[in-house]
Amino acid sequence: MNTLKQILRPPVIIAALGYFVDIYDLLLFSIVRVPSLRALGRTGDALLRDGIFLINIQMAGLLTGGILWGILGDKRGRLSVLFGSILLYSLANLANGFVTTVPQYAILRFIAGVGLAGELGAGITLVAEILPKHIRGYGTTLVAAVGLFGAVLAYFVAELTDWQVAYWIGGGLGLCLLLLRYSVAESGMFAEVRDKKVERGNFFILFSRGPLLANYLRCILIGLPIWFVIGILVTFSPEFAVSMSLPEAIDAGKAVMCCYIGLSLGDLSSGLLSQALKSRKKVVLVFLFLTATAMAIYLTSTVLSATAFYTRCFFLGFAIGYWALFVTIAAEQFGTNIRATVATTVPNFVRGTVVPLTLAFEWLRISHSMIFSAWVVGGASLLIATLALWKMKETFGKDLHFVE
Repeated sequence: MNTLKQILRPPVIIAALGYFVDIYDLLLFSIVRVPSLRALGRTGDALLRDGIFLINIQMAGLLTGGILWGILGDKRGRLSVLFGSILLYSLANLANGFVTTVPQYAILRFIAGVGLAGELGAGITLVAEILPKHIRGYGTTLVAAVGLFGAVLAYFVAELTDWQVAYWIGGGLGLCLLLLRYSVAESGMFAEVRDKKVERGNFFILFSRGPLLANYLRCILIGLPIWFVIGILVTFSPEFAVSMSLPEAIDAGKAVMCCYIGLSLGDLSSGLLSQALKSRKKVVLVFLFLTATAMAIYLTSTVLSATAFYTRCFFLGFAIGYWALFVTIAAEQFGTNIRATVATTVPNFVRGTVVPLTLAFEWLRISHSMIFSAWVVGGASLLIATLALWKMKETFGKDLHFVE
């Protein structure tokens, strides 16, 4: 009972709600991509072409914001990021509902991306530092499992309203959550380091030593398959369904929702399994195998109905449900003086890998089918992730009271 009480502390719950709103806003474009672009006069192949362009712009914002908020989190504190990031992306998403051109859309998706970049890393860092080491995996799992259901809410809001109202609701939710954040206290570990003469938030320290850089790159590379699945297989599920000659039309929003329901359950399962096995690496390896299996089923099995297709999206989501685990690993690998920098940049660099992944996918698609292109890019991402995990250090139960 005492353990449950510790896990359900206000900072953990508020971090989970923050990630819930973050995911709502992050995935909303994927859900309303088609209706919003049609409202701006785009049709046919332009829906895919401009969709990829806007996703890449948003991801560029995530990369920029990941570095900005990560450094700020180590220099000014975890709470400064939790306040600043949610304010920026809430205002940007409110403005998204008023766009009338694709260039306007692109600018606001970039700004929203910058804001969205800070939420998860700062939240996971705060939770990891305030909970005892033997139960922090439960806390970070709760944050991700609750947060990922934001995609489900985004789908239903988009179904019941138009795309503009969906953006306004997301912005409003963020501003409401901002008020709750005033009750959250700063991390004690950060407070201790702040009072010492220790360099904090130096992003370039990660490049100062070979082993440190190699460790950082491994943290990023193990997440590659996650955003290949989300950014390509699920986001462009309507186009994949056409390539598979599915007789029924596929709703991208519903595919995203099914994927994220699976992802939430997968995150919950991987977190609990990690606590049971007392290992992060073993569980990530299991889920990489599941991801390979889910990709094979998605790309090779005969699909006879939309229901069967959405079921495959759910399985894909469950298989990549090591998202919270991989961010937790990143937070546990590095010292308190650069922990927020790492935990914030790593997931955003992984999200940002959708840019080279989609570019490679589009390049292959010029002379090959969508299915073949997905096989090549997806297979490469899985191979890279497995090799990165091979040399990674186990971090379960690691004491986080140290600096780099």
